Amino acid sequence: MSDHQPAPSGKNRGRGLKRADAGAGLGFARWFSRAVIAAERLAPLVLPLAIIVCLYAILSWFGFFRAVPDAVRIGTGAVLAVAAVAALWPLRRLTLPVERDVDHRLERENHLLHRPITTQDDRLARDDDPFARALWKAHQDNIAKGLGRVDPVRARTTLPARDPWALRALVPLLLVTAFAYSFAPDGGRLTDVARTHAAEIVVPARVDVWITPPAYTGIAPIFLTSELNAEKTQFTAPEGSGITVRIAGGTGAETVSFPGPGAPIEAEGGAQGEARAFAATVDTGGALQIADGEETLGAWSILMTEDHAPEIAFAPEEPFERAANGTMTLRYAATDDYRVSAARGLIELADPDAQGARPLYDAPELPLTLPRRNAEDGAARTMRDLTEHPWAGARVRLTLEAEDDLGQTGRSGPRTLVLPGRPFSNPLARALIEQRRILALDANRQAEIVDLLDVLMLYPEETIDNASHFLGMTTARTRLADARNDDQLRAVVDYLWEVARQIEDGGLTDAERRLRQAQQALQDALENGASEEEIARLMDELREAMNEFMREFAERAMNDPDLAQRMPEANGEEIDRQTLDEMMDQIEEMARSGAREQAMDMLRQLENMMNNLQMARPNQQGDSQSQAQQQMNELGEILREQQQLMDETFRQNRQGQQGQQQPGQGQMGQQPPPGQGQGQQGQQPGQGQMGQNGQGGQQGQPGQEGQGLEGLAPGQQALQDRLDQFLDGLRGMGIDPGEDFGEAGRSMGEAGEALGGNEGEQALAEQGNALDALRRGAGDMMQQMQQQAQNGQAGSMEPGGNRNGEDRDPLGRPQRSSGPDFGESVDIPDEIDVRRAREILEAIRERLGNALSPQLERDYLERLLELR
Repeated sequence: MSDHQPAPSGKNRGRGLKRADAGAGLGFARWFSRAVIAAERLAPLVLPLAIIVCLYAILSWFGFFRAVPDAVRIGTGAVLAVAAVAALWPLRRLTLPVERDVDHRLERENHLLHRPITTQDDRLARDDDPFARALWKAHQDNIAKGLGRVDPVRARTTLPARDPWALRALVPLLLVTAFAYSFAPDGGRLTDVARTHAAEIVVPARVDVWITPPAYTGIAPIFLTSELNAEKTQFTAPEGSGITVRIAGGTGAETVSFPGPGAPIEAEGGAQGEARAFAATVDTGGALQIADGEETLGAWSILMTEDHAPEIAFAPEEPFERAANGTMTLRYAATDDYRVSAARGLIELADPDAQGARPLYDAPELPLTLPRRNAEDGAARTMRDLTEHPWAGARVRLTLEAEDDLGQTGRSGPRTLVLPGRPFSNPLARALIEQRRILALDANRQAEIVDLLDVLMLYPEETIDNASHFLGMTTARTRLADARNDDQLRAVVDYLWEVARQIEDGGLTDAERRLRQAQQALQDALENGASEEEIARLMDELREAMNEFMREFAERAMNDPDLAQRMPEANGEEIDRQTLDEMMDQIEEMARSGAREQAMDMLRQLENMMNNLQMARPNQQGDSQSQAQQQMNELGEILREQQQLMDETFRQNRQGQQGQQQPGQGQMGQQPPPGQGQGQQGQQPGQGQMGQNGQGGQQGQPGQEGQGLEGLAPGQQALQDRLDQFLDGLRGMGIDPGEDFGEAGRSMGEAGEALGGNEGEQALAEQGNALDALRRGAGDMMQQMQQQAQNGQAGSMEPGGNRNGEDRDPLGRPQRSSGPDFGESVDIPDEIDVRRAREILEAIRERLGNALSPQLERDYLERLLELR
């Protein structure tokens, strides 16, 4: 027995065999399986603690401990802490796996028979027999060789059995969501459970205060807390303004008080740390105070200005103007603290109604055009055609009424006038219109009007020269006699109007009516802010109506020699039609670019031109018209020659000044004597027209014979004498020359004296005064001629000084060849102005469409678009 070495113990021997024969694969499987079995035993014991820790993190990150009071915060934290300690108690039952547990688990899951893994660690009960040890070793080696690959065990858990509803999945989901929310401004931190609210840092309050006036005032918001108003404590705003206070940060206990809506003003916002807004609309002034407990954050005194009622009054000079076709132009001034929202004319009969009168129609409505925002003194004018209304021709009282955005109204004093009606030159048509008005104002006079119609048709062969006219009057008489109610009487009133128009106008009335309707429709659309598509449609209708009217008027002129004399020449007709087209293009362009006030002004000018054209009737022209036309031509010549004389005075005076500054220049032989060139070009103004023994031609060369300015004095005196003769002619026509022509004569005399004294500057000043006075006198003369024309004292003289004859075309404008222009020609706006306005409007719209523009800038741009 001594020759045998001691055999190692069974335990060491088994391990030696395992490492040598089983390989590293079994060692890794044993190590990994031991960790898996330990995790299986640890997971059920640690899960309650993990859930409690996750719940604490979820509450912290969601800001729960920041939002709740301190008592709830402390209580919740204590409950979670106790629960965490209690969750540690089951860990005392934790037992870690040993090698035999691992080997048995590996044998079961790898389906190994005869315990090949545990056999490696088994030992003989008695190892003193060498043969037995050798046999056992051979058995272990044989098993190790056949062991092969051993896979680690797979983890098994009892959680599904304990949580069949899988509620455990909510915990990681809420944990991830809470972690993401923790980065938000209102998110919490894990340490919030230990922080008291008293220890939180209070952000200083930021206070913004502004006053928003009502939109109709057009006043921009007033920022009380801006740097510009930092030193101001008193502000003024219109009544009805809104006060807004916005507080960010602070303690959340701030209060805002104002005596108007009551104290305090309720906040619209959140709690501490959130922005709060206080808003109220006030009508009375007071002290605005913002406080945080005993601390005052701001105080301002606000005064509210009262919104007075609007005022409206007739224009002091010429409030009423009547066009040739009866269209009335009303001039007035309407003002308000901010703006006038609506204006109208109130019409009532001036004469007391007859006892028991039964009118068929209400007073005509007269909406007034509002003044522009930049109009001086609120001046405005309205052009309305009331000639078709049954009240036309009646004496009425007109009162103007204006209204503002608050509904306050103001009225003017009443004015008595005859409501303009269409002028009828045919006596029969005038008689029918008169009876139409009487019937419209009192239906009780039906029988009287029937009798009068019988009288008018008593001798039709002497009074009615057209069978269709007689038939129309007979029909009107029959319908009037058979009328049994007011509706039938109103139908007769309308029929009388049609009969009178047919007697007066013939076949041109349809075109006139369409033209007037198109003009009125376009004017209403411009006033009411219609769309661009509507404006374009109405412009097309106006063009069609005007083309139809011009065609019919041209046909009438071809058949009427007297009317044809008033039409322009062929070349002139081309210019006239082109001018009309240009005006309509300009109206449409202005309306499209937003300049609707200017478009309305040009439309009124177009209406005036068409009114003059409509009144181009083949009336007889008497001696008074011929004399008036001669006087107007004479005044035009005086104006032209006075202007030429003033130009000559200016040249002579300038040359005289240059001669004094360069006395030696004339001796050098480089220039001719002053005035020689001018003397060779023409005659002296004024004297060239005298034609006395040819002296005008000799004296009409100023500057010769060394006379200079003194040589112009006789011409100025002759022009003054000519003006005196002109004024005598006006007096002979029954026209008062007025003070303006007298002032012009005095200025001419003083200019002549200044020229005689070689005082060029004084002469120029007096000549300029004379020209201005002549133009003013011309306007007064035209008004008097207009009145004479309306009263039948001047033949068919056109109102407003429009002359019948070759010096004016049917549009009421001076011809190019002759006649003076006193400033009444139509001014076509420059196209570059319209183009510039359109570019500005497009720039505003482009800027407004930029989403990045500040709201304050967007509000300003929107107000700019409203002003268009």
